[in-house]
Amino acid sequence: MGVGRWVSLLVAFGCLFGVLDASAGDADPLYRNCVLQCEKTGNIGDLSIQHCEFSSTDVALNGSWYMQEPLYLQWKQLNCRSDCRYYCMMQSEYQREKHGLGPAKYHGKWPFKRVFVFQEPLSAVLSAFNLLMHFIGWLTFFILVSYKLPLRPQSRRTYYEYTGLWHIYGLLSMNAWYWSAIFHTRDFDLTEKLDYSSAVAVLGYSFILSLLRIFNVKDEASRVMFAAPILAFVTTHILYLNFYEMDYGWNMKVCLVMGVSQILMWVIWGGVTRHPSRFKLWTAMLGCALAMLLEIYDFPPFHGYVDAHALWHATTIPLTYLWWSFIKDDAKFRTSTLVKKVK
Repeated sequence: MGVGRWVSLLVAFGCLFGVLDASAGDADPLYRNCVLQCEKTGNIGDLSIQHCEFSSTDVALNGSWYMQEPLYLQWKQLNCRSDCRYYCMMQSEYQREKHGLGPAKYHGKWPFKRVFVFQEPLSAVLSAFNLLMHFIGWLTFFILVSYKLPLRPQSRRTYYEYTGLWHIYGLLSMNAWYWSAIFHTRDFDLTEKLDYSSAVAVLGYSFILSLLRIFNVKDEASRVMFAAPILAFVTTHILYLNFYEMDYGWNMKVCLVMGVSQILMWVIWGGVTRHPSRFKLWTAMLGCALAMLLEIYDFPPFHGYVDAHALWHATTIPLTYLWWSFIKDDAKFRTSTLVKKVK
């Protein structure tokens, strides 16, 4: 994932490994019977499920519109079915542990312990930290190019030809990590689509940006020629995932091709051009490649909280700082080169 691609690939790989509908845990007859009985009675043993309260006539109390939560609270998607699945999952895992069995996946997910409404609390918090790191990186880049580096005397624009493109990249990255945090907080159809779509969008855009920077494309018409086919493909792919089929396998292939291509391009470019910050770039790319192993080597959450995906989110935090540091170095380098030419 070359220079600007570390984050994109990282986010991309979040969308590579999709959720499957059937897993060993939810295929267990004991789990299925537990969920079925819970939805009928609103109880799991001595535990009464708050969202499954029934009246004496066996009519769900939340069945009428005036008994439901306000719309601004319904984003939590905490309902009878989700609570039954969660508590039955916890009960099933307790029984598996008693019999010396390891954790199993349920509906494609490892069994995480909730913290308030957070389904995967650590991943959600780390996604928020990644968002913060991108904001800081983008803000310091904005201050650098707008106030610290010299501007063109006539137009008062920056010498760095890719300033606007990096601003867009920063906004798309922050958007992707925002929806990642929301998705790990509450995982349902809408948040999943927003998370995947945002990840693919930033990966596709970073692929375009990588091509423009590596091949030093500065003419607007040429940039449009580079960007148009990729933008059309990425847009079509996002529409396909959202409105036709959430095909995790196909999405993985698309993300892999775009991500690995960028890594190779950036690494080769850094060596060929002998960029003054090439070692910083290579370090970021190496870290990105190693971080991917955490997505490949999947393991159940430790104590119900820390899994490979959460650790992957943790590794992207320092990589984000390193990546934005390279972007700022590139802006300084290009500005210095162009100022010398003008003089």
